[in-house]
Amino acid sequence: MAEFVKLSIFGTIFEVTTRYVDLQPVGMGAFGLVCSAKDQLTGMNVAIKKIMKPFSAPVLAKRTYRELKLLKALMHENIICLSDIFISPLEDIYFVTELLGTDLHRLLQSRPLEKQFIQYFLYQILRGLKYVHSAGVIHRDLKPSNILINENCDLKICDFGLARIQDPQMTGYVSTRYYRAPEIMLTWQKYDVAVDVWSAGCIFAEMLEGKPLFPGKDHVHQFSIITELLGTPPDDVIATICSENTLRFVKNLPKCEPVPFNQRFSGQDPEAIDLLEKMLTFDPRKRITAEQALSHPYLAPYHDPSDEPIAPEKFDWSFNEADLPVDTWKVMMYSEILDFHNVDNTDTINYLGTPLTGPVLEEQSTGVYMQPQQ
Repeated sequence: MAEFVKLSIFGTIFEVTTRYVDLQPVGMGAFGLVCSAKDQLTGMNVAIKKIMKPFSAPVLAKRTYRELKLLKALMHENIICLSDIFISPLEDIYFVTELLGTDLHRLLQSRPLEKQFIQYFLYQILRGLKYVHSAGVIHRDLKPSNILINENCDLKICDFGLARIQDPQMTGYVSTRYYRAPEIMLTWQKYDVAVDVWSAGCIFAEMLEGKPLFPGKDHVHQFSIITELLGTPPDDVIATICSENTLRFVKNLPKCEPVPFNQRFSGQDPEAIDLLEKMLTFDPRKRITAEQALSHPYLAPYHDPSDEPIAPEKFDWSFNEADLPVDTWKVMMYSEILDFHNVDNTDTINYLGTPLTGPVLEEQSTGVYMQPQQ
């Protein structure tokens, strides 16, 4: 059993193995705190994300399990890579990933981006989305702060905690408002991978202009400023609205004519404007896909069909509809961690200190940690 050390960071206890030293806070989210650290085993700098109280409620346990499964399954150059995972004696879960120097949100706040950087960043975002979507996964929360970048301008998409199966029936209140696709606000139930392309389009516009394109104060204002640019939703889009209240709201909106993109974005590269308009199409059925966008002339300097892989298989979402108690999610989580470290379940007791059974897990007080296989 590995030794653990306790540190207080931003008033939060970080309980990590002695393998990781020099912890420094780098970010705080709704579901956890992220610190940078030095990995003494590899000599590399890493990011350690603490998932706080993952077993305090079934919904949190399921969310953590989903993110872990996705990080294990999605292996791509433009997706953040999981290098280690452990559970502390306090039963907090820690994800360890490669450390990238900044994120796109911070970068956009610090400086305007030149054309070649915008092209390269957008290309990598779409390259990652092509892979994710081919696995049958929708990210659902794509935004600049979830786009990590290193000093070589390598880009990786992170934070798959809200990711979902590509399914016609979906819950509506997801994604940060500025980057939320109109079909999420309109239908609240039916959407697909096109919502990620819309988010990427919003990020693209923000890279071009240095500020958010649709900075809505609430979801009503958000939809209103979208219609100020794109015009009133076409009838075939309105026909897809499921909610009577939403339908009434849309029909009562003042009629708006679309603003030509070459007028709204005058001074920008014409090819950039053309691609942006295709990514920000109101009707998701007519919106360009990530794969199609990669072939657009604007991205020609980087496009290489032989180096834009798809997932080898669809992600296994069989757990997604399960309504399980915390103890069951806990057992499933432990099993995934053991699998990540190539530990046979018959050797579980050597790593957890107790068999994997729900009642016994409630009494578990020792830390879980497995060294990666060399």
